Amino acid sequence: MLTNHLDTDIQSKVFIPLQAFAHVYENNRKSYTKKWVYGLLLLLAVCMFLPWTQNIRSAGYVTTLRQEQRPQELNSQIPGKIIKWYVMEGDFVKAGDTLLQLAEVKDDYLDPNQLSRTQEQITANEDKAGFYNQKIGTAQNQISTLEEQRNLKISSLNNKREQIERKIESKKADIIAAKIDFENGDVQLQRAKKMLEAGVISKIDFERRNAVFLKARAALTDKENELSNLKQDLIVNQLEVSTATQEYADKIFKAQGEQFSSRSEIAASEEKVASLTNKYQNLKQRAGYYFMVAPQAGQIIKAKKEGLNEIIKEGEMLLEIVPGKVDYAVEMFVEPLDVQLINIGQKVRFQFDGFPAIVFAGWPASSYGTFGGKVVAVETNRNMNGKFRVLVAEDTADRKWPEALKMGTGANGFALLKDVRVIYEIWRNINGFPPEYYKLPTPASGK
Repeated sequence: MLTNHLDTDIQSKVFIPLQAFAHVYENNRKSYTKKWVYGLLLLLAVCMFLPWTQNIRSAGYVTTLRQEQRPQELNSQIPGKIIKWYVMEGDFVKAGDTLLQLAEVKDDYLDPNQLSRTQEQITANEDKAGFYNQKIGTAQNQISTLEEQRNLKISSLNNKREQIERKIESKKADIIAAKIDFENGDVQLQRAKKMLEAGVISKIDFERRNAVFLKARAALTDKENELSNLKQDLIVNQLEVSTATQEYADKIFKAQGEQFSSRSEIAASEEKVASLTNKYQNLKQRAGYYFMVAPQAGQIIKAKKEGLNEIIKEGEMLLEIVPGKVDYAVEMFVEPLDVQLINIGQKVRFQFDGFPAIVFAGWPASSYGTFGGKVVAVETNRNMNGKFRVLVAEDTADRKWPEALKMGTGANGFALLKDVRVIYEIWRNINGFPPEYYKLPTPASGK
């Protein structure tokens, strides 16, 4: 009885109608699966012929167009020790603001009165040069006086020589006359001898004629002696001229020697003045390095030294300043295979880190949150990373870049190339071909 009752219960449960099965698979409903498949295939075929903008993707960083607007290291131009800080990291400063103060550590510059002492040395050497200039003037006046005295002496001796020469000429004429008298007296004496021997004249007349002869001979001898003395005086005059010339030449040479010596002292003093002036200017310039000032407005970062009395070396970096006003640009790094496709003036789209964006690389017009740029420089030598650096500036005709942009912010760039069909782009990527070589059209020059 129990067995029959169980069989009846099972049979009643098995033949209950399954309603869930009827809801999951409606056997009597018509299917549209084929139409959807055909529609999707048609849509895909249409999409294959849509325009696609080829692009070169590259990651980069925000930088600046101008070198002076990039983060600048401030280095110490002299060795020293820090004695006071005027700023701390994160402060914003203006151009010319004092950043820190240094003190000397080298023995050559520890004297606080070194500038004034150097100036005193310069003044002393300038006075010394002035003294020797005056000495040169005095020596020149002395030379002029000696030359005048020499000329007067030589002129006087020349006048004396002319007088002696005139006297010599006069004595020569007197000697000629005396010779004539002597010759006449000799002739008369010889005649008187003959006449005395012949007894024509007396001995007294002979002796008188002999006295005239002797007197004529004595006069001739006296005239000749006087001429000889005059010639001797002429020689003495020539010696006096030579002596006076040599004497005054020695004096002039001595004065000129003093001039040359003074000029040498002036040259040495001027050289010393130049050296001391250079030292003075160097000390004055060095004194300006004790206070480091901000070269431009910006924010202080990366202070490498802390505390006071810390010793620093020459040229050592102390801190870094980020300029406040910056003309932003982006530096991208392009593979050598793609660098030939980048041209000056080419448009680039950027997605900056921290700024939400919806990017369709092939349809830049459909992207949202991207910013435009133009290529301004392409380096001709690759970097250490094996890529070529491309500098892109803001496109002023496009959307303005964010004001909150910071140096070093990451940027994903899309250099826009030639417009092609989607099917061609898929085929190109499947075959591993590079993008189409694209050259910007040259704008026609207006007339």
